[in-house]
Amino acid sequence: MSRGFRDGDSKRYFDWLYYAAIDLRAAKLLLDDTRCYNIISFHCQQCVEKALKGYLLWRKHHLYDGHNLPFLCKQAMQEDPNFRDRIALCSQINHYYIESRYPADFLLSLDEDSVQTLIVDTTDMLTFVNSLVKFDFTSYHAKKAAV
Repeated sequence: MSRGFRDGDSKRYFDWLYYAAIDLRAAKLLLDDTRCYNIISFHCQQCVEKALKGYLLWRKHHLYDGHNLPFLCKQAMQEDPNFRDRIALCSQINHYYIESRYPADFLLSLDEDSVQTLIVDTTDMLTFVNSLVKFDFTSYHAKKAAV
C-alpha cells in the first residue's frame, strides 16, 4: 500500500497546510459547474489529507506516506483526542481519492447538496487543524527552488 519514502516531499508542515488551503480553494472555484462535482470531491479529499499530514508533521515531526484518511486521522488522535470527532468524515471522504478521478461501471454521483456539505465539512477540518497549529497564511512563503 505504501509508496515508500519520497525525498521530494516537503518536510515543512506549513507547506502542507498551504497546499491544503489551495485544494479547498480549487474545490470552491469549481462549484458553479455540476460536471465538476467529482473533481470537487477529489480536491476536498486532498485538502483533508494534506491538512492531516501537515498536522502530523507539526506534532510528530514525521511525514506519513499514503492517502488513507482514517489511518492519518487515527495517528492525529494520538496527539489530540478531538480528531475522534472527525474520523467519520475521514472515512467518507477517503472514498473520493480514487472514485472521483477514474471512470467506473458505477459512477460516483454527487448532487449539489452533498457537494455543499462536503465543502463545509472540509472547511471545518482545515479550520480545526489550523486552529491547533495556529498557521498564518498571510506570512507563508514558499521555499525557493534550488538553483
